[in-house]
Amino acid sequence: MEELNTNQVQNYSQKAIDLVIEYAPDLILAIIVLVVGLFIIKLIVKATNRAMERSEVDISLRKFLSRLFGILLKVLLLISVASMVGIATTSFVAILGAAGLAVGLALQGGLANFAGGVIILIFKPFKVGDFIDAQSHAGTVSEITIFTTFLKTPDNKTVIIPNGALSNGSMVNFSTEPRRRVDMDFGIGYNDDIKKAKDVLKSMVDSDTRVLKDPAPQIVVGELADSSVNFKVRAWCEASDYWGIYFDMQEKVKQNFDKEGISIPFPQRDVHVYNQ
Repeated sequence: MEELNTNQVQNYSQKAIDLVIEYAPDLILAIIVLVVGLFIIKLIVKATNRAMERSEVDISLRKFLSRLFGILLKVLLLISVASMVGIATTSFVAILGAAGLAVGLALQGGLANFAGGVIILIFKPFKVGDFIDAQSHAGTVSEITIFTTFLKTPDNKTVIIPNGALSNGSMVNFSTEPRRRVDMDFGIGYNDDIKKAKDVLKSMVDSDTRVLKDPAPQIVVGELADSSVNFKVRAWCEASDYWGIYFDMQEKVKQNFDKEGISIPFPQRDVHVYNQ
């Protein structure tokens, strides 16, 4: 019995030695590849991060993409190392692919918002502090995240818009250009003097120091409406002065038209009653 046990131990020892001799070179090579691969991945991730930093990619997106890129490279490295030591990776890759497909189908909305956030943060159609009108909401951009964008409305409400819809829909950015044109319409009666009204409007526009001289303001008769002759006033200004000029002109036009005896008509209807 003791001799049998001794023979078994010798057999097992010999098999172990044979396995070590057979697989040791591949195992050592796999360990070397793993160590060197991790070092190279670290260098690649750092270089990618520096490239995105030079391209002024948003810091939150930069960190996220760097981590994601590093994880993907490490997964590929582990699969390669596993195949080097004789582990079958075909089924493992198939399982990963199926799991990725299932997760993608389950998170379609989230992935769309993520893709939209990446597009917004890379191409920067707007930035924090811009006033935009998108998805039936207007406000100042207060924060941009990977999945959503936060707007602060003029009446101090917070609107959260998914980045998927924001990146795929139309949007107006009022803060892109430093200058804007103030478009205003004013009506006078048909019995009023057109030249006098035009001179009054021109005097008000010229006296406002916020209105730019170049491009020159434009004051023209734009429409002969049902009950009024309508002037179109177009004045250029710095973007920050837009609403100040617009609201001030509404008040000043009423005051100066009243002072000069120029009427501001409103829609009227004559009703005739016939006795039969």
